[in-house]
Amino acid sequence: MHLVTYGINHNTAPVHIRELFAFDASMLPAALSNLHEDDSILEVVILSTCNRTEIYCCIDGESDNQILAWLHDYHQQEEGAITPYLYHYQQADAIRHLMRVACGLDSMVLGEPQILGQLKDAYSQSLNANTLGKSLGRLFQHAFAVAKQVRTDTAIGNSPVSVAFAAVSLAKQIFSELADSTALLIGAGETIELVARHLYDNGIKRIIIANRTIERAHNLATQVDGYAISLSELPAHLAEADIVVSSTASQLPILGKGAVERALKVRKRKPIFMVDIAVPRDIEAEVGLLDDIYLYCVDDLKEIIEENLQSRRDAALQAEEIIDTQVDHFQAWLRTQDAVPVIRAIRDNAEEISKHSLERAIKQLEQGMPAEQAMTELARTLTNRLLHEPSRQLRHSGFDEEGQLLNAARRLFNIKDPK
Repeated sequence: MHLVTYGINHNTAPVHIRELFAFDASMLPAALSNLHEDDSILEVVILSTCNRTEIYCCIDGESDNQILAWLHDYHQQEEGAITPYLYHYQQADAIRHLMRVACGLDSMVLGEPQILGQLKDAYSQSLNANTLGKSLGRLFQHAFAVAKQVRTDTAIGNSPVSVAFAAVSLAKQIFSELADSTALLIGAGETIELVARHLYDNGIKRIIIANRTIERAHNLATQVDGYAISLSELPAHLAEADIVVSSTASQLPILGKGAVERALKVRKRKPIFMVDIAVPRDIEAEVGLLDDIYLYCVDDLKEIIEENLQSRRDAALQAEEIIDTQVDHFQAWLRTQDAVPVIRAIRDNAEEISKHSLERAIKQLEQGMPAEQAMTELARTLTNRLLHEPSRQLRHSGFDEEGQLLNAARRLFNIKDPK
Protein backbone atom coordinates (compact mmCIF):
# COMPACT_ATOMS: atom_id res chain seq x y z
CA MET A 1 0.00 0.00 0.00
CA HIS A 2 1.44 3.36 -1.10
CA LEU A 3 0.35 6.96 -0.29
CA VAL A 4 0.66 9.55 -3.07
CA THR A 5 -0.41 13.16 -3.65
CA TYR A 6 -0.65 15.10 -6.91
CA GLY A 7 -1.47 18.81 -6.82
CA ILE A 8 -1.23 22.38 -8.01
CA ASN A 9 -1.77 25.50 -5.92
CA HIS A 10 -1.47 29.29 -5.88
CA ASN A 11 2.32 29.01 -5.56
CA THR A 12 2.85 26.71 -8.54
CA ALA A 13 0.11 27.59 -11.03
CA PRO A 14 -1.59 30.80 -12.22
CA VAL A 15 -5.34 31.06 -11.91
CA HIS A 16 -6.03 30.23 -15.58
CA ILE A 17 -4.30 26.85 -15.08
CA ARG A 18 -6.00 26.20 -11.72
CA GLU A 19 -9.36 26.83 -13.38
CA LEU A 20 -8.70 24.14 -16.00
CA PHE A 21 -8.13 21.44 -13.39
CA ALA A 22 -10.63 22.50 -10.73
CA PHE A 23 -13.49 20.26 -9.60
CA ASP A 24 -16.86 21.84 -8.90
CA ALA A 25 -18.54 20.42 -5.79
CA SER A 26 -21.27 18.91 -7.97
CA MET A 27 -18.60 17.09 -10.02
CA LEU A 28 -16.81 15.47 -7.10
CA PRO A 29 -18.98 12.37 -6.45
CA ALA A 30 -18.73 11.28 -10.10
CA ALA A 31 -15.02 12.16 -10.31
CA LEU A 32 -14.18 10.21 -7.16
CA SER A 33 -16.08 7.15 -8.34
CA ASN A 34 -14.54 7.38 -11.81
CA LEU A 35 -10.95 7.43 -10.51
CA HIS A 36 -11.72 4.75 -7.94
CA GLU A 37 -12.81 2.36 -10.72
CA ASP A 38 -9.13 1.75 -11.43
CA ASP A 39 -8.30 -1.45 -9.52
CA SER A 40 -4.93 -0.05 -8.42
CA ILE A 41 -6.56 3.01 -6.77
CA LEU A 42 -7.59 1.65 -3.39
CA GLU A 43 -8.65 4.97 -1.79
CA VAL A 44 -8.98 8.55 -3.04
CA VAL A 45 -9.78 12.04 -1.75
CA ILE A 46 -9.98 15.11 -4.02
CA LEU A 47 -9.52 18.60 -2.56
CA SER A 48 -10.50 21.46 -4.88
CA THR A 49 -10.61 25.13 -3.84
CA CYS A 50 -9.96 28.43 -5.60
CA ASN A 51 -6.30 28.16 -4.56
CA ARG A 52 -5.56 24.45 -5.08
CA THR A 53 -6.53 21.13 -6.62
CA GLU A 54 -5.05 18.06 -4.93
CA ILE A 55 -5.61 14.32 -5.30
CA TYR A 56 -4.70 12.10 -2.36
CA CYS A 57 -4.55 8.39 -3.15
CA CYS A 58 -3.72 5.10 -1.55
CA ILE A 59 -2.56 2.78 -4.34
CA ASP A 60 -1.67 -0.86 -4.75
CA GLY A 61 2.04 -0.82 -5.64
CA GLU A 62 4.26 2.17 -6.35
CA SER A 63 3.31 3.08 -9.94
CA ASP A 64 0.93 6.04 -9.90
CA ASN A 65 1.16 7.34 -13.49
CA GLN A 66 -2.49 6.45 -14.04
CA ILE A 67 -3.59 9.25 -11.67
CA LEU A 68 -1.98 11.99 -13.76
CA ALA A 69 -3.30 10.45 -16.99
CA TRP A 70 -6.79 10.34 -15.48
CA LEU A 71 -6.60 14.00 -14.36
CA HIS A 72 -5.79 15.18 -17.91
CA ASP A 73 -8.42 12.91 -19.45
CA TYR A 74 -11.16 13.89 -17.00
CA HIS A 75 -10.65 17.60 -17.69
CA GLN A 76 -10.13 16.99 -21.43
CA GLN A 77 -6.66 18.55 -21.41
CA GLU A 78 -3.66 17.58 -23.49
CA GLU A 79 -1.26 15.14 -21.87
CA GLY A 80 1.41 17.02 -19.89
CA ALA A 81 -0.55 20.30 -19.76
CA ILE A 82 -0.32 20.38 -15.97
CA THR A 83 3.21 19.00 -15.64
CA PRO A 84 5.13 22.34 -15.32
CA TYR A 85 2.89 23.39 -12.42
CA LEU A 86 2.65 20.07 -10.61
CA TYR A 87 3.93 18.80 -7.27
CA HIS A 88 4.02 15.10 -6.48
CA TYR A 89 4.57 13.61 -3.03
CA GLN A 90 4.84 10.02 -1.81
CA GLN A 91 4.68 8.31 1.57
CA ALA A 92 6.18 10.54 4.35
CA ASP A 93 6.23 13.60 2.06
CA ALA A 94 2.55 13.08 1.19
CA ILE A 95 1.68 12.74 4.88
CA ARG A 96 3.64 15.88 5.78
CA HIS A 97 2.05 17.88 2.94
CA LEU A 98 -1.50 17.06 4.06
CA MET A 99 -0.71 18.07 7.63
CA ARG A 100 0.85 21.35 6.46
CA VAL A 101 -2.23 22.08 4.36
CA ALA A 102 -4.56 21.31 7.29
CA CYS A 103 -2.60 23.68 9.54
CA GLY A 104 -2.70 26.54 7.01
CA LEU A 105 1.08 26.46 6.48
CA ASP A 106 0.65 26.03 2.72
CA SER A 107 -2.03 28.72 2.35
CA MET A 108 -1.87 32.09 0.64
CA VAL A 109 -2.50 33.68 4.04
CA LEU A 110 -0.25 31.88 6.50
CA GLY A 111 -2.25 30.10 9.19
CA GLU A 112 -5.71 30.80 7.75
CA PRO A 113 -8.32 28.42 9.22
CA GLN A 114 -10.73 28.10 6.25
CA ILE A 115 -8.69 25.37 4.55
CA LEU A 116 -9.37 22.98 7.45
CA GLY A 117 -13.11 23.20 6.81
CA GLN A 118 -12.51 22.64 3.09
CA LEU A 119 -10.44 19.54 3.88
CA LYS A 120 -13.22 18.21 6.10
CA ASP A 121 -15.69 18.76 3.24
CA ALA A 122 -13.40 16.82 0.87
CA TYR A 123 -13.16 14.02 3.44
CA SER A 124 -16.97 13.88 3.73
CA GLN A 125 -17.39 13.78 -0.05
CA SER A 126 -15.04 10.79 -0.27
CA LEU A 127 -16.78 9.09 2.64
CA ASN A 128 -20.14 9.48 0.91
CA ALA A 129 -18.70 8.26 -2.40
CA ASN A 130 -17.24 5.15 -0.69
CA THR A 131 -13.72 5.99 -1.88
CA LEU A 132 -12.31 6.41 1.62
CA GLY A 133 -10.74 3.42 3.34
CA LYS A 134 -8.82 2.68 6.51
CA SER A 135 -5.50 4.30 5.53
CA LEU A 136 -6.65 7.63 4.04
CA GLY A 137 -9.47 7.83 6.59
CA ARG A 138 -6.98 7.48 9.43
CA LEU A 139 -4.57 9.93 7.76
CA PHE A 140 -7.18 12.68 7.36
CA GLN A 141 -8.44 12.23 10.92
CA HIS A 142 -4.83 12.44 12.10
CA ALA A 143 -4.30 15.63 10.06
CA PHE A 144 -7.42 17.20 11.62
CA ALA A 145 -6.09 16.39 15.10
CA VAL A 146 -2.68 17.87 14.24
CA ALA A 147 -4.33 21.09 13.00
CA LYS A 148 -6.22 21.35 16.29
CA GLN A 149 -3.01 20.76 18.25
CA VAL A 150 -1.15 23.43 16.26
CA ARG A 151 -3.92 25.99 16.89
CA THR A 152 -3.95 25.10 20.59
CA ASP A 153 -0.18 24.96 21.17
CA THR A 154 1.00 27.81 18.92
CA ALA A 155 -0.06 31.38 18.11
CA ILE A 156 -0.54 30.61 14.41
CA GLY A 157 -4.11 31.92 14.35
CA ASN A 158 -4.01 34.53 17.10
CA SER A 159 -2.82 37.56 15.12
CA PRO A 160 -4.97 39.22 12.42
CA VAL A 161 -3.33 39.33 8.98
CA SER A 162 -6.09 40.89 6.87
CA VAL A 163 -6.88 44.60 6.74
CA ALA A 164 -10.49 43.96 7.73
CA PHE A 165 -9.61 41.71 10.65
CA ALA A 166 -6.88 44.07 11.84
CA ALA A 167 -9.35 46.97 11.85
CA VAL A 168 -11.84 45.03 13.95
CA SER A 169 -9.10 43.82 16.31
CA LEU A 170 -8.06 47.43 16.94
CA ALA A 171 -11.69 48.34 17.60
CA LYS A 172 -11.91 45.57 20.18
CA GLN A 173 -8.82 46.95 21.94
CA ILE A 174 -10.42 50.39 22.24
CA PHE A 175 -13.98 49.23 22.97
CA SER A 176 -13.74 46.15 25.14
CA GLU A 177 -17.46 45.47 24.70
CA LEU A 178 -18.52 45.81 21.07
CA ALA A 179 -22.03 44.83 22.09
CA ASP A 180 -22.47 48.39 23.39
CA SER A 181 -21.05 50.06 20.26
CA THR A 182 -22.37 51.34 16.94
CA ALA A 183 -20.33 51.03 13.74
CA LEU A 184 -20.68 53.23 10.67
CA LEU A 185 -19.18 51.57 7.60
CA ILE A 186 -18.65 53.70 4.51
CA GLY A 187 -18.63 51.78 1.22
CA ALA A 188 -19.99 48.37 0.27
CA GLY A 189 -17.05 46.62 -1.37
CA GLU A 190 -15.28 43.42 -0.38
CA THR A 191 -13.20 44.97 2.43
CA ILE A 192 -16.20 46.67 4.05
CA GLU A 193 -18.18 43.44 3.70
CA LEU A 194 -15.42 41.58 5.59
CA VAL A 195 -15.32 44.28 8.27
CA ALA A 196 -19.10 44.06 8.64
CA ARG A 197 -18.98 40.28 9.02
CA HIS A 198 -16.16 40.42 11.59
CA LEU A 199 -18.02 43.07 13.61
CA TYR A 200 -21.26 41.11 13.39
CA ASP A 201 -19.54 37.90 14.49
CA ASN A 202 -18.11 39.80 17.47
CA GLY A 203 -21.58 40.86 18.61
CA ILE A 204 -21.60 44.57 17.75
CA LYS A 205 -24.77 46.39 18.79
CA ARG A 206 -25.58 48.28 15.56
CA ILE A 207 -24.11 48.51 12.06
CA ILE A 208 -24.89 51.37 9.67
CA ILE A 209 -23.84 50.93 6.02
CA ALA A 210 -23.37 54.14 4.01
CA ASN A 211 -22.82 53.93 0.27
CA ARG A 212 -23.26 55.98 -2.87
CA THR A 213 -25.57 53.26 -4.23
CA ILE A 214 -28.19 52.71 -1.56
CA GLU A 215 -29.22 49.33 -3.01
CA ARG A 216 -25.73 47.84 -2.48
CA ALA A 217 -25.67 49.25 1.05
CA HIS A 218 -29.06 47.66 1.73
CA ASN A 219 -27.95 44.25 0.40
CA LEU A 220 -24.98 44.19 2.79
CA ALA A 221 -26.96 45.65 5.72
CA THR A 222 -29.56 42.86 5.53
CA GLN A 223 -26.78 40.26 5.96
CA VAL A 224 -25.60 41.76 9.27
CA ASP A 225 -28.87 43.01 10.74
CA GLY A 226 -27.87 46.60 10.01
CA TYR A 227 -29.50 49.41 8.08
CA ALA A 228 -28.48 51.37 5.01
CA ILE A 229 -28.09 55.08 4.34
CA SER A 230 -26.84 57.14 1.42
CA LEU A 231 -23.60 59.15 1.59
CA SER A 232 -25.63 62.35 1.75
CA GLU A 233 -27.07 61.16 5.08
CA LEU A 234 -23.63 60.75 6.70
CA PRO A 235 -23.65 64.05 8.64
CA ALA A 236 -26.95 63.13 10.30
CA HIS A 237 -25.67 59.76 11.53
CA LEU A 238 -21.98 60.40 12.23
CA ALA A 239 -22.58 61.31 15.88
CA GLU A 240 -24.15 57.88 16.47
CA ALA A 241 -20.96 56.07 15.51
CA ASP A 242 -18.38 54.80 18.00
CA ILE A 243 -16.51 53.09 15.16
CA VAL A 244 -16.10 54.43 11.62
CA VAL A 245 -14.47 52.34 8.87
CA SER A 246 -14.28 53.72 5.35
CA SER A 247 -13.21 52.13 2.08
CA THR A 248 -14.54 53.70 -1.10
CA ALA A 249 -13.16 54.52 -4.53
CA SER A 250 -13.78 58.25 -4.10
CA GLN A 251 -11.03 60.56 -5.37
CA LEU A 252 -11.93 63.22 -2.77
CA PRO A 253 -12.32 62.97 1.04
CA ILE A 254 -15.78 61.98 2.23
CA LEU A 255 -15.33 63.04 5.87
CA GLY A 256 -13.74 66.39 6.69
CA LYS A 257 -12.51 67.90 9.93
CA GLY A 258 -15.54 70.17 10.34
CA ALA A 259 -18.10 67.37 10.08
CA VAL A 260 -16.22 65.30 12.64
CA GLU A 261 -15.90 68.25 15.05
CA ARG A 262 -19.68 68.77 14.92
CA ALA A 263 -20.26 65.09 15.60
CA LEU A 264 -17.93 65.20 18.62
CA LYS A 265 -19.87 68.10 20.10
CA VAL A 266 -23.11 66.14 19.81
CA ARG A 267 -21.38 63.14 21.41
CA LYS A 268 -20.11 65.37 24.24
CA ARG A 269 -16.50 64.44 23.44
CA LYS A 270 -17.16 60.68 23.55
CA PRO A 271 -14.29 59.17 21.50
CA ILE A 272 -14.62 57.83 17.95
CA PHE A 273 -12.35 55.14 16.53
CA MET A 274 -11.78 55.63 12.79
CA VAL A 275 -10.07 53.46 10.19
CA ASP A 276 -9.50 54.83 6.69
CA ILE A 277 -8.64 51.91 4.41
CA ALA A 278 -9.15 53.86 1.16
CA VAL A 279 -6.41 55.07 -1.19
CA PRO A 280 -6.80 58.02 -1.83
CA ARG A 281 -8.02 58.69 1.71
CA ASP A 282 -11.71 59.02 2.53
CA ILE A 283 -11.05 60.87 5.80
CA GLU A 284 -9.03 64.10 5.89
CA ALA A 285 -5.69 63.61 7.65
CA GLU A 286 -6.42 66.63 9.88
CA VAL A 287 -9.21 64.65 11.54
CA GLY A 288 -6.52 62.66 13.31
CA LEU A 289 -5.35 65.82 15.12
CA LEU A 290 -8.66 66.18 16.95
CA ASP A 291 -8.90 65.18 20.59
CA ASP A 292 -11.04 62.10 21.19
CA ILE A 293 -10.42 60.79 17.66
CA TYR A 294 -8.34 57.64 17.10
CA LEU A 295 -7.63 57.65 13.35
CA TYR A 296 -5.72 54.87 11.61
CA CYS A 297 -4.92 54.73 7.89
CA VAL A 298 -4.13 51.70 5.73
CA ASP A 299 -0.38 52.11 6.34
CA ASP A 300 -0.90 51.87 10.09
CA LEU A 301 -2.79 48.62 9.59
CA LYS A 302 -0.07 47.24 7.30
CA GLU A 303 2.48 47.74 10.09
CA ILE A 304 0.21 45.82 12.47
CA ILE A 305 -0.34 43.10 9.87
CA GLU A 306 3.39 42.73 9.22
CA GLU A 307 4.07 42.39 12.95
CA ASN A 308 1.34 39.77 13.15
CA LEU A 309 2.67 37.95 10.09
CA GLN A 310 6.04 37.69 11.80
CA SER A 311 4.29 36.30 14.84
CA ARG A 312 2.63 33.70 12.60
CA ARG A 313 5.96 32.85 10.95
CA ASP A 314 7.45 32.18 14.37
CA ALA A 315 4.44 30.04 15.25
CA ALA A 316 4.79 28.22 11.91
CA LEU A 317 8.26 27.05 12.93
CA GLN A 318 6.74 25.50 16.04
CA ALA A 319 4.00 23.96 13.90
CA GLU A 320 6.58 22.36 11.60
CA GLU A 321 8.19 20.67 14.62
CA ILE A 322 4.81 19.31 15.72
CA ILE A 323 4.15 18.05 12.19
CA ASP A 324 7.54 16.29 11.98
CA THR A 325 6.71 14.36 15.14
CA GLN A 326 3.21 13.49 13.93
CA VAL A 327 4.48 12.30 10.55
CA ASP A 328 6.69 9.81 12.41
CA HIS A 329 3.72 8.69 14.51
CA PHE A 330 1.53 8.12 11.47
CA GLN A 331 4.26 6.23 9.63
CA ALA A 332 4.63 3.98 12.67
CA TRP A 333 0.89 3.25 12.47
CA LEU A 334 1.24 2.48 8.76
CA ARG A 335 4.02 0.02 9.49
CA THR A 336 1.80 -1.78 11.98
CA GLN A 337 -0.75 -2.16 9.18
CA ASP A 338 1.92 -3.82 7.01
CA ALA A 339 2.36 -6.39 9.80
CA VAL A 340 -1.33 -7.34 9.88
CA PRO A 341 -1.33 -9.69 6.83
CA VAL A 342 1.91 -11.31 8.06
CA ILE A 343 0.41 -11.93 11.50
CA ARG A 344 -2.75 -13.30 9.87
CA ALA A 345 -0.70 -15.69 7.70
CA ILE A 346 1.31 -16.90 10.71
CA ARG A 347 -1.88 -17.54 12.68
CA ASP A 348 -3.56 -19.31 9.75
CA ASN A 349 -0.54 -21.55 9.34
CA ALA A 350 -0.42 -22.31 13.07
CA GLU A 351 -4.14 -23.11 13.14
CA GLU A 352 -3.75 -25.45 10.17
CA ILE A 353 -0.90 -27.31 11.92
CA SER A 354 -2.94 -27.46 15.14
CA LYS A 355 -5.96 -28.84 13.26
CA HIS A 356 -3.99 -31.68 11.61
CA SER A 357 -2.12 -32.50 14.83
CA LEU A 358 -5.38 -32.65 16.80
CA GLU A 359 -7.02 -34.89 14.17
CA ARG A 360 -4.01 -37.25 14.42
CA ALA A 361 -4.24 -37.31 18.23
CA ILE A 362 -7.98 -38.14 18.10
CA LYS A 363 -7.31 -41.07 15.73
CA GLN A 364 -4.60 -42.35 18.08
CA LEU A 365 -7.07 -42.26 20.97
CA GLU A 366 -9.68 -44.08 18.89
CA GLN A 367 -7.07 -46.75 18.11
CA GLY A 368 -6.55 -47.33 21.81
CA MET A 369 -3.46 -45.28 22.58
CA PRO A 370 -3.43 -44.22 26.27
CA ALA A 371 -4.62 -40.65 26.73
CA GLU A 372 -1.43 -39.52 28.47
CA GLN A 373 0.71 -40.87 25.63
CA ALA A 374 -1.57 -39.28 23.01
CA MET A 375 -1.36 -35.86 24.77
CA THR A 376 2.44 -36.14 25.03
CA GLU A 377 2.65 -37.02 21.33
CA LEU A 378 0.33 -34.10 20.44
CA ALA A 379 2.49 -31.60 22.37
CA ARG A 380 5.69 -32.92 20.76
CA THR A 381 4.21 -32.86 17.25
CA LEU A 382 2.82 -29.34 17.66
CA THR A 383 6.13 -28.03 18.98
CA ASN A 384 8.12 -29.63 16.15
CA ARG A 385 5.81 -28.52 13.38
CA LEU A 386 5.39 -24.95 14.64
CA LEU A 387 9.13 -24.44 15.10
CA HIS A 388 10.39 -26.42 12.11
CA GLU A 389 10.48 -23.60 9.54
CA PRO A 390 11.76 -20.86 11.94
CA SER A 391 14.51 -23.25 13.11
CA ARG A 392 15.49 -24.09 9.52
CA GLN A 393 15.73 -20.40 8.62
CA LEU A 394 17.81 -19.61 11.70
CA ARG A 395 20.24 -22.44 10.91
CA HIS A 396 20.87 -20.83 7.55
CA SER A 397 21.31 -17.39 9.12
CA GLY A 398 25.06 -17.90 9.23
CA PHE A 399 25.09 -16.53 5.69
CA ASP A 400 23.70 -13.28 7.11
CA GLU A 401 26.95 -11.53 8.07
CA GLU A 402 25.22 -8.80 10.06
CA GLY A 403 23.16 -11.30 12.04
CA GLN A 404 19.92 -9.42 11.32
CA LEU A 405 17.75 -12.55 11.35
CA LEU A 406 19.18 -13.78 14.65
CA ASN A 407 18.70 -10.35 16.23
CA ALA A 408 15.15 -10.21 14.91
CA ALA A 409 14.44 -13.68 16.38
CA ARG A 410 15.73 -12.58 19.79
CA ARG A 411 13.37 -9.58 19.71
CA LEU A 412 10.46 -11.58 18.30
CA PHE A 413 10.63 -14.30 20.99
CA ASN A 414 11.92 -11.96 23.73
CA ILE A 415 15.06 -14.08 24.25
CA LYS A 416 17.53 -12.60 26.71
CA ASP A 417 21.25 -13.10 26.21
CA PRO A 418 22.66 -15.60 28.77
CA LYS A 419 24.60 -13.92 31.56
